[in-house]
Amino acid sequence: MKPSHLEHPECRAISDVLQRVGDKWTVLVVSQLGDGKMRFNELRRSIGNISQKMLTSTLRDLEQDGFVTRTVYPTIPPRVDYELTELGRDLLTPVHGLIFWAKANRERMESARERYGARLAAE
Repeated sequence: MKPSHLEHPECRAISDVLQRVGDKWTVLVVSQLGDGKMRFNELRRSIGNISQKMLTSTLRDLEQDGFVTRTVYPTIPPRVDYELTELGRDLLTPVHGLIFWAKANRERMESARERYGARLAAE
């Protein structure tokens, strides 16, 4: 029996990393934080259609994996800033590349989807 590709240690490592950094919310959060520190609501507004729960979860995961720092200031109400770590800033290069690629190729993908849908409808 052939072993699964995920049984290979290198594939497991790649899969673990891509599971975190390949998520759409991660890409958007990292991209937004690329300009500097942001507060939670500022970040949420800049992303647009992300729920409070999803943003909270994404930020916690990014903090856990060392991409983001969370700084709480003892004010009333408390002020919380999120900022990329050095690891998070390193991630900006591939994230910006992916965003550039997505913008450049979106129309090609939409055309392919239309052709695919038309082909399915004709079958």
